[in-house]
Amino acid sequence: MKRLLLLFLFLSLTITGYSQLLKAREIFSRADSLRGQLTPLRTCYDINYYHLDVRVNPDERYISGSNRFEFTAVDDFSRLQFDLFDNLSIDKVVYQGQELPFKREYNAVFIDFPQTIHKRQRDSFTVYYSGHPVQAKRAPWDGGFDFKKDSNGKHWIATACQGLGASVWWPNKDHLSDEVDSMLISISVPTGLTNVSNGRFRGSEDLGDGYTRFNWFVSNPINNYNVAANIGDYVHFADTFRGEKGVLDLDYWVLRENAAKAKPHFDANVKPMLRAFEYWFGPYPFYADGYKLVETAHLGMEHQSAIAYGNKYQNGYLGRDGSGTGWGNKWDFIIIHESGHEWFGNNLTAADLADMWIHESFTNYSEALYIDYHYGKRAGQEYIHGNRGGIQNLAPLVGSYGVNHEGSADMYNKGGVLHNMVRTIIDDDEKWRQLLRGLNRQFYHKTVSYQDIVDYISKQSDRNFAPMFAQYVRHPNIPTLEFYFHPDGKAYCRWIADESDFDMPVRIRIKGDKYRFIYPKRHLTAIDIPGLTRNNLEVDTFNFYIGVLVE
Repeated sequence: MKRLLLLFLFLSLTITGYSQLLKAREIFSRADSLRGQLTPLRTCYDINYYHLDVRVNPDERYISGSNRFEFTAVDDFSRLQFDLFDNLSIDKVVYQGQELPFKREYNAVFIDFPQTIHKRQRDSFTVYYSGHPVQAKRAPWDGGFDFKKDSNGKHWIATACQGLGASVWWPNKDHLSDEVDSMLISISVPTGLTNVSNGRFRGSEDLGDGYTRFNWFVSNPINNYNVAANIGDYVHFADTFRGEKGVLDLDYWVLRENAAKAKPHFDANVKPMLRAFEYWFGPYPFYADGYKLVETAHLGMEHQSAIAYGNKYQNGYLGRDGSGTGWGNKWDFIIIHESGHEWFGNNLTAADLADMWIHESFTNYSEALYIDYHYGKRAGQEYIHGNRGGIQNLAPLVGSYGVNHEGSADMYNKGGVLHNMVRTIIDDDEKWRQLLRGLNRQFYHKTVSYQDIVDYISKQSDRNFAPMFAQYVRHPNIPTLEFYFHPDGKAYCRWIADESDFDMPVRIRIKGDKYRFIYPKRHLTAIDIPGLTRNNLEVDTFNFYIGVLVE
């Protein structure tokens, strides 16, 4: 057993050294700070409304247009920052009929007003811009415009920019902490093509020059990376869902060639998803804007009220079940996962990209809750357990704050495991369900931080989960539960963890008996289970993602 302990210590040192090496290599630039930091030039104004009006020339892969910023001053100021990638030209910035001077530094733009904008003043300016946008090479994992053609040779184009930033294709205040309250999206495309964006369709206009403008209005707050253009030879069909807040409109936009197979596939997945998620998380958060699926050449993206869909009308993730359990092949991964983001990511949104783990951990967990709702709790837990194979434990789930930096990709599978452990510790499924619904109610259409989430879960569960979240989110290593059996028959245990106050309850049992909770600390703690020995000890490692050492 001492060999196991030595092996554990060696692995811990190796992993710790590797993670420190990774951190040493994370050198953030001035450009990262300009994009990720909330300076007074960004916090001085609150965005109320955008009108984005863009013409897309697919043959030239060129865009031109404008965005109107309507804002309320939070403080007195005469200078502010907005964002636009520097490969796109700013043609002019207009304020009250005058062109404003501006300065560019990397992807940040600074404008100077002719007089002080006073606190609580409502005002506006318009940015006119043009150029060749960044072309995504592997959307949605990299960002920009995805220029493709369908099988009939017609243009098929989409935007995807999570992480990279919405300013890769349109000017905006590009920080997650400030969601615009409402927005009009006007996209002009060659006549014969259709653009589908977020929110409700407000009509189209033939511009008389070979282009048609499509207008979409978003009436709910929306984060910038969710704003999308989807251009193609689309056909439309519709349905409705009677949910917790009334009748929800369902709209589907698919390539003409796929209309026949899209309808039965969407019927089989969308309403079952909505029933499950409204049960677990509360009402769909955007009844006013409706729910849409829009077919794209790339795999998918959680664009609010206009989810990008590219899973080729099959169950699983491109036909595969990453959990290896079989449960993941009973439903379309992209429809379920990206729709889960409507609650976690779009309804409540991380205020800093470093906390993207909030979006992805809960949404990964939503997949298991979908299975739970339709196939039972054990099935959902098997799926979560199966997903552990993809966890690497090389870097924290949380990124670096203020520099537009995400954490490890473990935020998906490891994050889902974390929430399953919290549920297991709470040990009351109805209380857990109300906690998840409460999160979406408490932070309805708001931005949140790491602390907001941890504090809410701790308060509603009457247990301090802060040390547990800190260990699993802020450190790459998982904790190890060490057992020590004294020659006199007494049993002890303790946690080996990075967090000094780590004290997660865990379930153990004598083989064949029922599980019961024990409450280990960082120091050796006696275990009061008569008859427990090293040979009959069984730890619930099915639900608890931990290491176990037995001395």
